Amino acid sequence: MTLPSFDLSGKVCFITGTTSGLGRQFALCMSEAGAKVVITGRRKERLEALAEEIRAAGGTAHPIAFDVTDLDAAAAAVTEAEEKVGPIWCLVNNSGVTIMKAAQKHTQDDYDAVMDTNLRAPFYLSQEVAKRMIDRGAPGRIINISSMHADVELKGGITYCMSKAAVAMMTQCMALEWARYGIRVNALCPGYIRTEINSEYYDSEKGQQDIKGWPMRRIGKDTDLNGMLLLLASEAGDFVTGSALKIDDGQSLGF
Repeated sequence: MTLPSFDLSGKVCFITGTTSGLGRQFALCMSEAGAKVVITGRRKERLEALAEEIRAAGGTAHPIAFDVTDLDAAAAAVTEAEEKVGPIWCLVNNSGVTIMKAAQKHTQDDYDAVMDTNLRAPFYLSQEVAKRMIDRGAPGRIINISSMHADVELKGGITYCMSKAAVAMMTQCMALEWARYGIRVNALCPGYIRTEINSEYYDSEKGQQDIKGWPMRRIGKDTDLNGMLLLLASEAGDFVTGSALKIDDGQSLGF
């Protein structure tokens, strides 16, 4: 029996939102699997530091600073990546924001800020990358980062939940339309993962109470997504497309 390979040697992976949190870990993980990673985000100094870390470990990293909500800048970033690193094999749409407010208090600006980052940006970036894959007749991968809150309500997080539910459906529609071109489109739907943004809360008494209410009584680590990320990005995932895979350690059970 030949076991499936998670090897990404020589493949170009374009990842958004890599200046912190999950995106940063995705870049490290894919680089360790052999990928040439294009790391993106708004904070140039953090991108440069991550690129140096990856290079020091023997990997290849190309940083591009841009805002995913700027569609012209996003298209230009894809062009730069393909000209300087090579044809994109895998796009990881990771950038995301949330604004926590009661539904009746969300403003138009709040709504636009969440939807522009969480939904509009990955739609058009996926479109940009897919067009190039189709034009050159090459297969590829698109991985959208949704959330367990795509189908589990979150009090105060209405626009976040709406955007992530839309990303899950967008994933299925893209997978259906682009299957004929060999482009596999899937979504990861993580539960609660400790990052620099939420670590203070989960160290608090209230945060600890939340954790004790989950079935496994623990919060996830950013590395807990590595296996599923590599499955979807590599040839090991050749029979997976149109899936929204919940990875939450059972946190959503009993909601």
